[in-house]
Amino acid sequence: MTEPGEQLPEEVLALIFRHLPLRDRATASRVCRAWAAAATCSAVWHDTIISYDCEREGTLLPYLSACLDHVHNLRLEFEPSREPSRRAATELLTALAGRTPGLRSLLLNCHGEKPLFDAGRDILDAVHAICRASCALRHLDLRRLPFTLDDALVLQASQGCPELRSLFLNNCTLVGSVRPDSVLELLKACPRLRALGLHLASLSGTALQVLAAPDRAPFAHLALRCACPEDARAPPLPEEAWAAVRRRHPRLVVELELEPALPDESVTRVLQPAVPVAALSLSLSGDTVGPVRFAARHYASTLRALEVRAAASAELDAALELLAVRCSDLREVHCFCVVRPSVLHAFRAHCPRLRSYTLKLTREPHPWLPTLVA
Repeated sequence: MTEPGEQLPEEVLALIFRHLPLRDRATASRVCRAWAAAATCSAVWHDTIISYDCEREGTLLPYLSACLDHVHNLRLEFEPSREPSRRAATELLTALAGRTPGLRSLLLNCHGEKPLFDAGRDILDAVHAICRASCALRHLDLRRLPFTLDDALVLQASQGCPELRSLFLNNCTLVGSVRPDSVLELLKACPRLRALGLHLASLSGTALQVLAAPDRAPFAHLALRCACPEDARAPPLPEEAWAAVRRRHPRLVVELELEPALPDESVTRVLQPAVPVAALSLSLSGDTVGPVRFAARHYASTLRALEVRAAASAELDAALELLAVRCSDLREVHCFCVVRPSVLHAFRAHCPRLRSYTLKLTREPHPWLPTLVA
């Protein structure tokens, strides 16, 4: 509180207002002219998180329209299964399309119940509009969209967003509809792309060749999700192509998510020694012990995070102990089954950089929370 006649500087008010939820920002903007100016200034809206809870926000607040020109980096959270929440999110994205200078970064985060299969067409149309109009867009993260993403979206991003630095399409969907040709077009149209998330079936040996080209800008992050029937049928990527990419981009890190849809023979095709796997998530319906042992043998110099969802067994415990000994640079290990005490001891003894782990010695109620290493 200030004395009568005094007023906090606008930059101080802006620092306070940027941490308020959308509803409270609107209330603050109606207090007085000074607060209205601070609540709508660029510093408040440059990096913005908007969460639409249809019971609280309802529709797009009228005062928000005056602030959209200042929104450069947006994280938008909504419930696609609830029509008011989805409508408000669509309304906001549509309003943002074409704003000058426009978005630089967009992350969409869906929560709540899983929506109907075709419930996301309005959201995807709005994302199309963003890609068509926001030529300055650099980061687009759609990993948390539960809708099927297709070639049209990738091609629109290729044509409308030449400055893209990162694009994540490796979302949770039952169908993989992005073809390798579309990804190849994206890589050619966006030469500064540094991070890419895909389903395995969307990646090709030709795309790896493009990434390994001598004039290619540094490429840092490749996230691959293997969860759809199309991923299980994808042909193996050439080992020599992976080796060439690794030589061209020695700091490249690869994340692999292997889901139950992947049969054992497909797992064998995906796990290749030349891939610089930094994060490995195993949630397989078949053999898990073999992939853990493979990671211990071939990813010792690169592996930083491991997540395993499998049934407890003496064989899995032995494989985890081997991995702890060989992968001494691990930062995280999360195993969602009960392990024997020697597994916990192995990771604590051989992984000095371990920051967090989920290694339960007895069954506990879910959710299992990780232990942070001091």
